[in-house]
Amino acid sequence: MAILKVARLGHPVIRTPAQAVPKESIASPPAQRIIDDMIETMREYDGVGLAAPQVHLSKQIAVIEVQDNRRYPGEGPIPLTVLVNPKILNASRKQLEDWEGCLSVHEFRGRVPRAESLEVEAYNRKGEKIRFHAQGFFARVIQHECDHLAGKVFLDRMPTLSTLTHLHEFLRYWQT
Repeated sequence: MAILKVARLGHPVIRTPAQAVPKESIASPPAQRIIDDMIETMREYDGVGLAAPQVHLSKQIAVIEVQDNRRYPGEGPIPLTVLVNPKILNASRKQLEDWEGCLSVHEFRGRVPRAESLEVEAYNRKGEKIRFHAQGFFARVIQHECDHLAGKVFLDRMPTLSTLTHLHEFLRYWQT
């Protein structure tokens, strides 16, 4: 396994929609290596999710996990979840606004409205189709990672940039 270099906002891979992964290649050794490297990278940088475009790979793969994450205290736990070619089938009309950050938009936070709950369909790392319900912080992270797969970042979802703040100021003035 390897820790991969994180692509930052401004690199074209961040704004380019990712390519679907052929179902027959999901369980292949190269795809499994990518997934393992993404998991290791997410954990190394204390992320709660990571999409393949964030590590310079135009593939529809996202990994999510929340244990005791110092960046998001009180959230989780969310078990390790691997989503390949995820689709949000249904999103609740009710939205919740909360703070988000991103490994590719380093050192910034902003308030983003997201659907409170979702129905999601994807393939797991074994290439099996899965369908599940997600709510709260898990739903937020899924939406954030699916945005990356569509070439979007959390800044695109902010209704106003007035809440955009540098991490140092966020920790000093906003984090409760």
